[in-house]
Amino acid sequence: TSEQIEHLHRRFKQLSRDQLTIRKENFDSIPDLEFNPIRAKIVHAFFDKRNLRPESDGLADEINFEDFLTIMSYFRPIEMNMDEEQLDRFRKEKLKFLFHMYDSDHDGKITLQEYRNVVEELLSGNPHLEKESARSIADGAMMEAASVCVGQMGPDQVYEGITFEDFLKMWQGIDIETKMHVRFLNMETIAHCY
Repeated sequence: TSEQIEHLHRRFKQLSRDQLTIRKENFDSIPDLEFNPIRAKIVHAFFDKRNLRPESDGLADEINFEDFLTIMSYFRPIEMNMDEEQLDRFRKEKLKFLFHMYDSDHDGKITLQEYRNVVEELLSGNPHLEKESARSIADGAMMEAASVCVGQMGPDQVYEGITFEDFLKMWQGIDIETKMHVRFLNMETIAHCY
C-alpha cells in the first residue's frame, strides 16, 4: 500500500542517513541483525543482483530505494485475497530469495560445502556444539535432500547439489509464507525477523 511504501521510505532514509543509496555498512545500525548468526548472508542478499532483477548476477555495491522495496517485497505477508496461482508465485519468490542466500557461488546449486557453511553459521552461537557436529548435521541433511530429490542412488552416483527445483520439493508442505516476513512497525526498532 502507499502507506507501507511511505513507512519503508522513512526506514530507507533512516538507514541511508538521508542518502539516495544504501551500502552494506548501513546495515550495521540494525540492532536485530547484530546477533543474527546469518547476518552476513541476510545483508548479502540485499545486494545480490539475482534478487533485484531477473537474469542478473553478481553483487551491487549499493542499492537505491526501488531496489530496497524489491527486496522488502520478499518479506511481505500473504494477503487474504490471493488466489492459488498468486500464492504459488508468492511462495516461489520467497523460496528463490532463500535459495540465493544458500547458493553463495551463484552456480544454481547448493553444494554440500555451501550447506555446511550455512549450518555452521546458524549453529555458531551454540558453545556446546562443535564444528564437526555441525558438519554432520549438514551432511545428513544433504543426504536426505538427495533421497527426496533423486531417490535411490547407485554407489557410483554423486549428488552434485540442490537445484532450485529440488529446493521447492524439500520445502513442500512447510509454511514459508508466514514464517519469512519482517515487521517494521515503529521507528525505534528497524526490523524484526521471525
